[in-house]
Amino acid sequence: MAQTRPYRALWLLVLLLLVAGSAALGGWYAWRRALGSIGEQAGDRLHLHALAVQRLIDRYRVLPRVLALDPELKAALEGAPAAVGTAALNAKLDRANDAVRASTLTLLDRHGRALAANNWNTPESNVGLDYAFRPYFRDAMRDGHATFYALGVSTNVPGYFIAQAVDDDAGRHIGVVVLKISLDALQEDWAPGGDVVFLSDAHNVVFLANHADWVYRVLYPLSPADAGAIASTRQYGTRPLQPMAWKVLAPQGADTLRVRMASPALAHDTMWRSLAMPKQAWTLHLLADTRPAVAAARNAVFAVLAAWLPVLLLGMFLQQRVRLARLRQRSREELERMVAHHASALRSAQDSIVAAANEAAQGGHGSLEHLPQGVSVVDAGLRLVAWNSRYQKIFGFPDEYMQVGRPIEDMFRFNARRGLLGPGDTDEAIERRLQYLRAGSPHMYERERPDGTTLEIRGNPLPGGGFVTSYADITAYKAAARELRSLASSLEHRVEERTRDLIEAKAEADKANRSKTRFVAAAVHDLLQPLNAARMFIGSLAGRRLDAEGHELVERVRSALDTQDELLASLLDISRLEGGAVAPRFASVALDPMLRELARQSAVLASTRGLVLGYVGTTLTVRSDALLLRRVLQNFLSNAIHYTPRGSVLLGVRRAEGHARIEVWDTGVGIPEANTRAIFDEFLRLDNGVDRDRRSAGLGLSIVDRIARLLGATVAVRSWEGKGSVFSITLPLAEVGTVAPAHAEPADDESPFVGKRVLVIDNDPVTRRQAMDLLAGWGCDVQGIGSERGALRYAETDDAPALILMDDPLDGHEGDALRAAMASRWGALPPTVLMAAAPRQADIERASAHGLRYLVKPLAPARLRAVMTRLLMVAG
Repeated sequence: MAQTRPYRALWLLVLLLLVAGSAALGGWYAWRRALGSIGEQAGDRLHLHALAVQRLIDRYRVLPRVLALDPELKAALEGAPAAVGTAALNAKLDRANDAVRASTLTLLDRHGRALAANNWNTPESNVGLDYAFRPYFRDAMRDGHATFYALGVSTNVPGYFIAQAVDDDAGRHIGVVVLKISLDALQEDWAPGGDVVFLSDAHNVVFLANHADWVYRVLYPLSPADAGAIASTRQYGTRPLQPMAWKVLAPQGADTLRVRMASPALAHDTMWRSLAMPKQAWTLHLLADTRPAVAAARNAVFAVLAAWLPVLLLGMFLQQRVRLARLRQRSREELERMVAHHASALRSAQDSIVAAANEAAQGGHGSLEHLPQGVSVVDAGLRLVAWNSRYQKIFGFPDEYMQVGRPIEDMFRFNARRGLLGPGDTDEAIERRLQYLRAGSPHMYERERPDGTTLEIRGNPLPGGGFVTSYADITAYKAAARELRSLASSLEHRVEERTRDLIEAKAEADKANRSKTRFVAAAVHDLLQPLNAARMFIGSLAGRRLDAEGHELVERVRSALDTQDELLASLLDISRLEGGAVAPRFASVALDPMLRELARQSAVLASTRGLVLGYVGTTLTVRSDALLLRRVLQNFLSNAIHYTPRGSVLLGVRRAEGHARIEVWDTGVGIPEANTRAIFDEFLRLDNGVDRDRRSAGLGLSIVDRIARLLGATVAVRSWEGKGSVFSITLPLAEVGTVAPAHAEPADDESPFVGKRVLVIDNDPVTRRQAMDLLAGWGCDVQGIGSERGALRYAETDDAPALILMDDPLDGHEGDALRAAMASRWGALPPTVLMAAAPRQADIERASAHGLRYLVKPLAPARLRAVMTRLLMVAG
């Protein structure tokens, strides 16, 4: 035992290191992934902010160009006799400025002096001031146009100056039109977010930020040349330019740093993304909070520890069971060894007694004295012929009783007078004992005497007639047996207690596992809410007039949101599969209708990629769950199409010894042999150079593996690198006689939507028809209504549908009253999905409070299908 203790301590230490190491590794991995996600999202937000900055500036570029062509301004700059006066010029600039609502609009002559300005009648008037030192004047006179950000000379208000040269008829620059705009609107746009956003110029001076204490800070120390340039142009007036202290913790990629700022407002680590704006020689910066990555790491650590808990409890349970089994076996072996030893000793003693009694019957008494038992020998006439002193001592016979030839009946009666024969009739008890002796039948029984001692009485006939009886005191043996029985009972009780404790511990582990499943489901639900809001904002942005770059950026953001939505849905599926929330419904499934429909749907996607998808028909029927099997095959087909750059994909079935093996062949890039098993692990996606734009978390085959285990099926993959792959799932064939009749509905219509009545309420006929066609293709019984009145009439005459798809607002009114009226008619409102092109945040929160879901128009089929599936599952 002492030798095993160091080994146990070593194993315990190894186990603790393994648990701690896996938890630390899981937390580190989650932290790194979360940091990467934060950096990508920060980059997307940074591009949106840069687009907003550029649009604000581009909106004002036209006015200086138009004014530079004005003949009155040209005449004034040329000093023509017919030129209008200064008052007329001021009025013209004032009217022009009213159209764009800029800060100031000024006309400079060829020497940089302001001839006219829109603020001529204010204390901060620009008229008469010399702006020849400003870079925008010099650059415009040289290049024809220029821009510059600086503090105003007369107003001391910062702004962005857009300058355009005015040319005479010979093309010579004779003056400059200068428009100054304020960028304060950008600060208001940046303020609501949790990010720190700021702009820096070519000298790395921060001139615009959504935090006031960041303005006029220097990111890097100014060189003497930069300091001199800023002073000569009076770009920032007399404002002190303070350095900004920050420390780089680690680079996170191109234009991305993880830093720690010396600012009380940013005491935590931040992700710093930068984006160059070459048109203005600016750099746009964004600081994103990295604390969500720490929270993700903490949650991952808890998840790993929660995953270890059932394993540790199971190990403790098995160890305890093994230990108790060993103790029980050891006790049983010890008891059997004692019983065997005692029986052997009794047999040996009995043989000795019989031999000694036979010798005593022939006249030798000395051989009985060495026996530990009390012994009495009677002849055929039941008279006492021999005994030993132990016999006389056990029963306390007087010496006068101990005579050869005394009837044994006298001895019995002596014992009866002292109550040693037990309760009942004395004569009957004596006669019963005499009959044993007369019959010469061997016997053995135990008797507990009034003084607490226990005698084991054995009787055996003698070869020449007569009978020998031995009396052994087995009190100590009986006490040991009682102790052994008590020990066995105690061990059984301990086993029951430990078993009960382990059952309770297992129940706690199952409860923790269910809590983890509920936590993941709740976390996914909470994460989907901001994603849905972001999707709505993107839909609203897409409806505006955007250039090609803007549309491309919107589509990239939408694609990222779809990928994130798919990842969260996959995580929810894995959690439900591991938590036992998915129970397969086994039935006989005819393969041909299901596979034919899958091939038809996938052929559309394959054709868009220039592939040919073939299907070989079958008559086989398997025992499985149709919905889960369909999910597996959809994943096989999707992967085959996306990882096949050219060629074809083939779907078919093979019969194999009472099983059906469904196979998907492709002519794609293939998989290295070393990775054919690893592709079923979570978050693994092989970098094969094909379809890099397709974002995926690598959870599809992991879900397939779990579904296959749930179905009791076998999933396999064979692949030839550079030539193609074949994925297969093997299922048992259905028993003969269980196949559905020929007129039964196809097995592929086991979709949750088949036969479900869906009511589409939308006053836009195009949108309504598109939604109805999409739902009809999924097997729904669809009814379309185009007005609030029609919906009320439907509620009065028809039963409640399984689900409502409703435009909000409808007919220019919010749909609360309509939904309340339908709920009053039907007793309860069916599951409802609201549609809107650009829902407001208040509408989203109000709908969420009533348990309703919002989708952005135009509807995304995958998103609509996922929402409908969840609502119908919740509704039962």
